[in-house]
Amino acid sequence: MSTTPVLDANLRQKIISEPDVILDDKDLMRALVAANERAMGNNIIDLRGIAMERLEARLDRLEDTHRSVIAAAYENLAGTNQIHRAILRMMEPLNFESFLRDLGGPVAEVLRVDSIKLVLETAQTDEDPVLKRLGGVLTVARAGFVDDYITAGRNAPVRPVTLRQVHEGDLRVYGEDAGFVRSEACLKLDFGPNRLPGMLVLASEDPHQFSPQQATDLLAFFAGVFERTMRRWLA
Repeated sequence: MSTTPVLDANLRQKIISEPDVILDDKDLMRALVAANERAMGNNIIDLRGIAMERLEARLDRLEDTHRSVIAAAYENLAGTNQIHRAILRMMEPLNFESFLRDLGGPVAEVLRVDSIKLVLETAQTDEDPVLKRLGGVLTVARAGFVDDYITAGRNAPVRPVTLRQVHEGDLRVYGEDAGFVRSEACLKLDFGPNRLPGMLVLASEDPHQFSPQQATDLLAFFAGVFERTMRRWLA
């Protein structure tokens, strides 16, 4: 058998001087292992090669998991920053009307939703003049409306945050904007003892923006800050 090298001299010298170039290349190593198996024949089982394949498969799975974890962490960080910016913007107004107007404008823009509606339950039937001025954001409903709306009339527990996809919005909440709503986040609000509850509804034209499979921690935090801010205005 001839021992004369068949590789180009420069290439051979490169490999000898830097073998890690081959060791770090998965495709090259796979080709070398396959060539070695062919040279051994069909009657020999290369346990080392089988172990290498399994380790490579495990490494690929670990790398996929690593990328997924990093992506989820970045997404969570982006969501946290978004909620923080919305809260800071929500705390700027110095009067209640500006607070509600900003809710439907700058705050909605920061949260990247198409609409924000605030529903307040009341036992009174008289129409408040404030409601006429802020009808684009504020809706007044009968006592018991919030729980009924969140559960869709079913006998089910009322969760603090409910995410769902809808065919269209409810006219009682969205008014003339109901037609474009395809998903919504319903945040139940507790205004303290001896006060009827309320509800903050975030709506989107995108049917995938809010769905039951999504986490609700950040929205629950936003709702907690909002209801404490509202207690100050309702005092």
